[in-house]
Amino acid sequence: MITHDPSPFLHGHVELETTDRGVRPHRLPAWARRRCPDPQLLMAEGQPAGVRLVLRTAATVLEVDAVPTKRVYPGAPPRPDGVHELEVALGGAGTGVARASLTEGDVERIDLATGARTLEPGPVGTLRFADLPAGEKTLTLWLPHDETTALVAVRTDAPAEPVPTQAPRWVHHGSSLSQGSNAASPTGTFVVDAARRTGAHLTSLGLGGSALLDPFVARTIRDLPADLVSMELGINLVNADLMRRRALGPALHGWLDTVRDGHPTTPVVLVSALHCAIHEATPGPAAFDPAALAEGRVAFAATGDPAEVAAGRLTLEVVREVMAEVVARREDPHLHLVDGLALFGAEDEAAHPLPDRLHLEVAGHALVGERLAAVLAPLLPSLTPAG
Repeated sequence: MITHDPSPFLHGHVELETTDRGVRPHRLPAWARRRCPDPQLLMAEGQPAGVRLVLRTAATVLEVDAVPTKRVYPGAPPRPDGVHELEVALGGAGTGVARASLTEGDVERIDLATGARTLEPGPVGTLRFADLPAGEKTLTLWLPHDETTALVAVRTDAPAEPVPTQAPRWVHHGSSLSQGSNAASPTGTFVVDAARRTGAHLTSLGLGGSALLDPFVARTIRDLPADLVSMELGINLVNADLMRRRALGPALHGWLDTVRDGHPTTPVVLVSALHCAIHEATPGPAAFDPAALAEGRVAFAATGDPAEVAAGRLTLEVVREVMAEVVARREDPHLHLVDGLALFGAEDEAAHPLPDRLHLEVAGHALVGERLAAVLAPLLPSLTPAG
């Protein structure tokens, strides 16, 4: 077997951190992480949603040594192990997908009531994919979208080389919906689904709980090569209850101004909130439903007072209205507003109920991915990618 450094094979990350336990992909740069050391943000950006290893090789065996971080919430149902998904493309055609998980790794225990966290170091695990088809092929191993992963080594039974980016680059930012909460696998998130349908080279900045118009995210996007930029906005502004209507419009203008500093004519797509019944007309914050936890399941409830909307509290209906006002005022021919209800509306939530009242289920991700791809495809260049 030939041992490789994982770093040259990685796509979809913003930065790599070399640790004494392997290489950790990050989806925000170190300077941005220092701007906001919020535990939720740091956990989300360290989970490699959309990050993948891509190799060109004739190998029939692929092994990857890695250290995942398992999250345990005492009193809540156990979380499933993160899924690694291997795609094999032989002669330009896909030949199937294999999935594997690691049970080894570090364990992080998180108290739902206080947010206190403790980390217990664990062993390195090994993923092994054998009996791969003979001949030169491209292997794409998608890392778990919801499980922090450090890569220690990659091994193949034949030489392997990195695959340079050929496709147009798409940078997307959004909430846990974009990161892929409740998706069954990394390619099952609606963002990765849309990327695969369009053929775009994805960098996903879907950050669970953290689509909050943070300036450092806009600066990160400003500095990344991109042929298309998009953002799913709404749910975190409401369920975190950090902003009022007066602040939202200027904050969104400022966020877009920063992105435009680096991408003056790049298509930018703003996706307003998908339908979420609990927050359509009820402000946040969102909270865990204690009755659901008592039954051994996780669900959320909106705790704000609808009577306070007139005083500036945000709901999804309000955020959609403000986003439309901002887009109209900017008179930017390269700025596009997509109504989130056209991607996932009230009738879609009725057909595909949100299992925890907040996040899409598997079929919902597929539905949104298909619809989003149809919107993005005409905006992607068909020839030379950026940078």
